[in-house]
Amino acid sequence: MTGLQQSERGATVWLTGLPSAGKSTVAQEVAASLRDIGRRVEVLDGDEVRASLSAGLGFTREDRDTHVRRIGFVAELLASHGVTVLVPVIAPYADSREAVRKHHEANGTAYLEIHVATPLDVCSERDVKGLYARQAAGRLSGLTGVDDPYETPEAPDLRLETRATTPRDSAEQVLGLLGERRVI
Repeated sequence: MTGLQQSERGATVWLTGLPSAGKSTVAQEVAASLRDIGRRVEVLDGDEVRASLSAGLGFTREDRDTHVRRIGFVAELLASHGVTVLVPVIAPYADSREAVRKHHEANGTAYLEIHVATPLDVCSERDVKGLYARQAAGRLSGLTGVDDPYETPEAPDLRLETRATTPRDSAEQVLGLLGERRVI
């Protein structure tokens, strides 16, 4: 990170959780706040990246791992150039998330893992994309947290309990962590 001032350093903020947990909503709230204070910000949404950078990948464990590592690579690249990168992506497997963390550490790039800890029943009620309804009707299999595993982070940098908080309150917690860790 030579040549970058503290205020110019980037970081990757990885938001992991079940489908419909609120990862993207919180990421967008944080991004808006960071833009308001003049920070360079990018949001690498898992679904959007899957449609382009990871097009052709399915939902096997290997494909999910490849997808997560690709997003992690792009996030680290941007963050190493002074961008705060928010990554709302399910990333169900602990070893995939750990590989992304190690890639960041090897390059001296800040990485924070946020677990958007929304219970399955709340996610199912929200069902933003209709995934839970499709799974219940037998039209979808391999839904993370239902019939495919989600490995809950054991020691995230922050755990957001979103059942009883608003997206804005969750974003404030993330922003607080970024300030505390001197990322912003």
